[in-house]
Amino acid sequence: MSEQLAQEGLSYSRGPAEPPLLTTTIGVNLADTVARYGEREALVDVPAGKRWTYREFYTSVRRLASGLLRAGIVTGDRVGVWSPNRWEWSLLQYATAEVGAVLVNINPSYRVHELEYVLNQAGIRMMVAASSFKTSDYAGMLSEVAPRCGALEQVVLMDSPEWAELADGELDEEAVADAAAGLDADDPINIQYTSGTTGFPKGATLSHRNILNNGYLVGELCHYSALDRVCIPVPFYHCFGMVMGNLACTTHGATMVIPAQGFDPVSALAAVQAERCTSLYGVPTMFIAELALPDFADYDLSSLRTGIMAGSPCPAEVMRKVIGQMHMDEVAIAYGMTETSPVSTQTRSDDSLERRVSTVGRVGPHLEVKVVDPVTGETVPLGQTGELCTRGYSVMLGYWEEPSKTAEAIDSEAWMHTGDLAVMDSDGYLMITGRIKDMVIRGGENVYPREIEEFLYTHPDILDAQVIGVPDDRYGEELMAWVRMCEGATEVTAESLREFCAGKLAHFKIPRYVHVVDEFPMTVTGKVRKVEMRERAAEILGFR
Repeated sequence: MSEQLAQEGLSYSRGPAEPPLLTTTIGVNLADTVARYGEREALVDVPAGKRWTYREFYTSVRRLASGLLRAGIVTGDRVGVWSPNRWEWSLLQYATAEVGAVLVNINPSYRVHELEYVLNQAGIRMMVAASSFKTSDYAGMLSEVAPRCGALEQVVLMDSPEWAELADGELDEEAVADAAAGLDADDPINIQYTSGTTGFPKGATLSHRNILNNGYLVGELCHYSALDRVCIPVPFYHCFGMVMGNLACTTHGATMVIPAQGFDPVSALAAVQAERCTSLYGVPTMFIAELALPDFADYDLSSLRTGIMAGSPCPAEVMRKVIGQMHMDEVAIAYGMTETSPVSTQTRSDDSLERRVSTVGRVGPHLEVKVVDPVTGETVPLGQTGELCTRGYSVMLGYWEEPSKTAEAIDSEAWMHTGDLAVMDSDGYLMITGRIKDMVIRGGENVYPREIEEFLYTHPDILDAQVIGVPDDRYGEELMAWVRMCEGATEVTAESLREFCAGKLAHFKIPRYVHVVDEFPMTVTGKVRKVEMRERAAEILGFR
């Protein structure tokens, strides 16, 4: 059937069947890498001044796994991690995989509102967290919500005696081996929350097979080997950091380099220079910030050859500078979503500049993609716009304990419906042209307006709210809230709304603009016309 679709000029493509998929768990794969590259560097945390060889890293991982078992964590238990990028995060990622605990990634920008929901929805038994980061008081917020989270039994703060007890205790080889022996590659191992379209995030549940293979195959397309050193300034709580970063490295014996706890252009380039990194990751805004440094030319970036840019489209001029001034001749564009572990398509190292700025590449190995009519579900002809769907090893197990939402996303033939509009050309390259739903991508963060709208309804003076994305030079898109006020209420301003949201919503979900209206533009059937709202917003904000 697939070959027939391709022959008929329809928008369908299947990736190559080589190299073979990995069939082991993350723990077994790490052990294989240690056996081959034990004395090579595995992890460097630049700000912490710490580094591990693969043999040392593996010992630390299993020692932490032993601590988890002594603390009563068993296969299938959910262990949360709430922290910026630091070495403890990486150790915990692999230690939970060793014993089959499900690591639940929590966005470092979350506030009490989102944190409490995720703790309860995932049934997290243990939370490992940094005490604080920037303006976020993680310890304080956890103290506030813990009494309302029935499953939560233990909170372990990094740099605390409890962490030392967990991570630095005796290595119990037998206990870890017993736990690992009962694991299967298709077991759930990671939950990542995606912003919800109906008020709250959904927990995309991923297996060893999902994320191990995606990291491995992304690394293969980047031609990684044990000689590579990958600078990872993108967050670990995203697939970009923990899969395309960490797992791409450990499946190839390459080195994971943490340049800073959060993105900082100076730290990123300084790490590339000091650690002789061969690969650098980022969303376009990160590369723009690095290129804009006044002393950019003073950094020695000659060790770079590749990297990955993802999260939003890359301007052609930025790509030219990344290739020409940062020595990243083989830089790749990748497209994906959390629900597909994440990468479905990727440009290749020999693709032209035009391909790398106008498309998101071709389908990856062992995956299929097609573009369908959103109404009929039929595969559309090449060159015609439709919804992008993907199928294969990377598709998530489902949304955690939400079978109805899983069924809405994954159809009966196992196709994941991305909600993105795309066009496929005759060579199988895909261009993303828009989104069926109203998701906003702000600085690489996926934001769903409905979640913010639900929260704005709790404002005592707001009768109704609609949130849209508007163009922004720095972040790609910014959020604008259109609100209807309650009778006799004082009009909200952008400043007062920010104050209302502060500490309750992640900063990237707080609307930058507010527009007060008496009525929203509506269709004859009573649906809000967000398309018209975006058009009018452009005029209101002076974008045209």
